[in-house]
Amino acid sequence: MCWRDRIEQNPEVLVGKPVIKGTRLSVEFIIELLADEWTIEEILDSWTHITRQDILACLHYAGERVKQPLS
Repeated sequence: MCWRDRIEQNPEVLVGKPVIKGTRLSVEFIIELLADEWTIEEILDSWTHITRQDILACLHYAGERVKQPLS
């Protein structure tokens, strides 16, 4: 999966935080929901305009970010 197809950064949306394309749902928010033990199904039931692939893209994005060296 290429997260770039589903995640975008726009300085005019949530001050440039990465979000699911076409939404104001940040990657950070989705990751926090998962960390708080929400299931993918619960997230999809609560935000019906996103898809399982959008949530997985958030995880792929986060995984790529933590691989980068700290500066």
